[in-house]
Amino acid sequence: MDLATVIGLGIAVIGIIGGNILEGGDPMKLINIPGFFIVVLGSFGAVMISQPLSVMIGLPKFILKAFFGGAAHNSAETVELFVQMADKARREGLLALEADIEKIHDPFTRKGVQLMIDGTDPELLREIMEIERESMKHRHEGNFAALEFMGGIAPTIGVLGAVMGLMGVMSHLDEPDRIGPGIATAFVATFYGVFTANVLWLPLANKLKNNSKHELHALDVVIEGLMSIQAGDNPRIVREKLEGFLQPSQRGKKDDAGAAARREAA
Repeated sequence: MDLATVIGLGIAVIGIIGGNILEGGDPMKLINIPGFFIVVLGSFGAVMISQPLSVMIGLPKFILKAFFGGAAHNSAETVELFVQMADKARREGLLALEADIEKIHDPFTRKGVQLMIDGTDPELLREIMEIERESMKHRHEGNFAALEFMGGIAPTIGVLGAVMGLMGVMSHLDEPDRIGPGIATAFVATFYGVFTANVLWLPLANKLKNNSKHELHALDVVIEGLMSIQAGDNPRIVREKLEGFLQPSQRGKKDDAGAAARREAA
């Protein structure tokens, strides 16, 4: 579970509802089923008009990744994997790596290693892997566009809900006791629109966009690792090259641990 998403959402809800209570408001008055239907279903319907059906079908699963989707790739572990494969390939040849393919859980990495073992031309291998990378990027961008469009349209749908509520109030001007509560209820739809746009859809789009950037960055590590092994680079060069993709705090941890162990043994 992505704690940053869950905690951030909790803080936002507590801040907004808590502020409403401190101002003397009644949180129960924010519950309005018609307003919820107008804003949420209206927003989804508008987005569905603007996006392909395939994007809308996959959108709920994509949104859940912001809450439950951990990192698909650990770049530091990927570096160690390629350093080990480079060492084995130099000692025993590329074909020796075939025995380790089943231990690779990431489909992208496993596909690249299999193509490399099969003797695919380096330029063709890079082209195949980069096409795969761009395909994933394209799929993600479709989902970002849907969430960003929903974040843009939800406040407007909320205003539409408020207008519809005010139309109902205007039909009861001869009943003063119903005007105040009616206006308050009408503006709940506007609240739903602004709330969902700025607390859900736009932040989720930005979070998933950043996650996608990290995932694409991790795929670049895999591609460069494949190229280095296929070129016959020694393990130290492979490590130096791939660690350039990592944060400074992630670099050389395994080497440091190994050096410490050797010092203790001495």
